[in-house]
Amino acid sequence: MATAAIHFFDYKSPYAYLAQETAYRFAEASGVTIEWRPYTLDIPQFLGAAKLDEQGRDTMNARNDHQWRRVRYAYMDCRREANRRGITLLGPRKIFDSSVAHIGFLYAQEQGDPRRYHDIAFERFFRREFEAGDPGAVRTLLEECGIPTDAFDDFLAGPGRARLELIQREAEDAGVFGVPSFLVDGELFWGEERFPRVAEALGLTP
Repeated sequence: MATAAIHFFDYKSPYAYLAQETAYRFAEASGVTIEWRPYTLDIPQFLGAAKLDEQGRDTMNARNDHQWRRVRYAYMDCRREANRRGITLLGPRKIFDSSVAHIGFLYAQEQGDPRRYHDIAFERFFRREFEAGDPGAVRTLLEECGIPTDAFDDFLAGPGRARLELIQREAEDAGVFGVPSFLVDGELFWGEERFPRVAEALGLTP
């Protein structure tokens, strides 16, 4: 019987943001170990690139109408749920390279408990208060969380980047294509609503 699950997230995914509290509650209630792993979505690859000006107008015009309908629905859907939970969820004005913030998570993880960094990164990103692709912003957040950053630049350029790329390859070999995703003994589950199936895979329900 499996006793652990791997959870893949991306700081720029509103669905992943909404799933974090559920994942915490699930782990605490079940005693299951959940391993958080960052997975950097390539949004332009499947939803097209976009950048909005202060009036909310797309200045790139790279997305087709179908892609815009999908994006608008996703944020409407997530904002509706966020409002029910009292969470602020603002759509970003551009597509960020969240790999920098993900390497920050891996660095925080090496230093000890990354939860404070993780929670603040999600919350501030969706308040438009955290530049997930800016090494300086990531370094500042790490320091705010009490994590020494003397070695962060080297980690970002070298072992952190290599580790994130390895996680990415292993995730895709396991079938991961989006977040939040959960992996239990090689079986993949996508979406917060799949927690009951995750529990079954872990042998926690009849």
